[in-house]
Amino acid sequence: MTKPYRVVITDLIVEPLTFERKVLGEIAEVVALDVLSEAELVGRIEEADAIMVYHYFRFTKASIDRLQRCKVIVRPGVGYDGIDIGAARARGIPVCNVPDYGTEEVADSAVAMAVSLARGSHFLNSRLKRGIGAWNVDQALPVPRLRGRRFGIIGCGRIGTAAALRAKAFGFDVAFYDPYLKDGVDKALGIAREMSLARLLATSHIVSLHCPLTQETRNLIGEREIAGMPKGSFLINTSRGGVVDTLAVIDALAKGHLAGAAIDVLEKEPPEVDSPVLAAWRNPDHPAHDRLLLNPHTAFYCDEGCEEFRTKGSLEVLRALTGEPLRNVVN
Repeated sequence: MTKPYRVVITDLIVEPLTFERKVLGEIAEVVALDVLSEAELVGRIEEADAIMVYHYFRFTKASIDRLQRCKVIVRPGVGYDGIDIGAARARGIPVCNVPDYGTEEVADSAVAMAVSLARGSHFLNSRLKRGIGAWNVDQALPVPRLRGRRFGIIGCGRIGTAAALRAKAFGFDVAFYDPYLKDGVDKALGIAREMSLARLLATSHIVSLHCPLTQETRNLIGEREIAGMPKGSFLINTSRGGVVDTLAVIDALAKGHLAGAAIDVLEKEPPEVDSPVLAAWRNPDHPAHDRLLLNPHTAFYCDEGCEEFRTKGSLEVLRALTGEPLRNVVN
């Protein structure tokens, strides 16, 4: 039987489309294209009634203008910087995200990576695998106690709040910078609030980013900002690659200003094969080899969370196709 609607998943998700078809199967044909570039979408999305976009490329005005009957574009995740929401708005197409699925997982990942770096665990593991150093802690020194050290959070929304609560459990003195939060969040969470980014950076042993990528936050942390952090501090980015100048992070590791960094997200994903970040990380003679903890944009993932973002994204599509009110419109 011919189904009235066609839903196209552009990237990342492949067959079997168990969760999507459980929600949409009765009314829509659901197709996964599994592409890595926007150019591969030409001739394959024009007749879609709904589009689900992940994060392997930017979904631009060129693609949006080819959509002939699309009722909604859904980003089954938190960040929607990869979609030209203005172009979609101009065409009358709502763009929706799933803002709550990976809150715990990203917070868990950020704090886990921070603790692994600050306790010297990642550094020592990397060195011992190569047979470098004695079977003791000496080569990782100094390793200060975590309790009482400041854990600075940039962006105290859902994930930033979850990270703050986890960091408190380790005994960190937690502080945050977020100019968009109303007064009182610090009191509700029992953490400190800094009114300037420079002050947060200057006073934090660990800085963890939990803000969206916008025109305001692009390159928020660069060479100057890293220089304003204490020598021997750590930087964690599980937000978006464009928020941090990752080359500046590599340079700070090379100079010994940063003692370590954890990067889950890069400016371009997957990175180019000649990426200087990958080159430094893979080079045993570069300080980043032992002091950079690099993940392939996986902080969001857990098995249960995967089902959650795919199901919630599909439910938003279902609401659009059946004329019900949408829950998370971002444009």
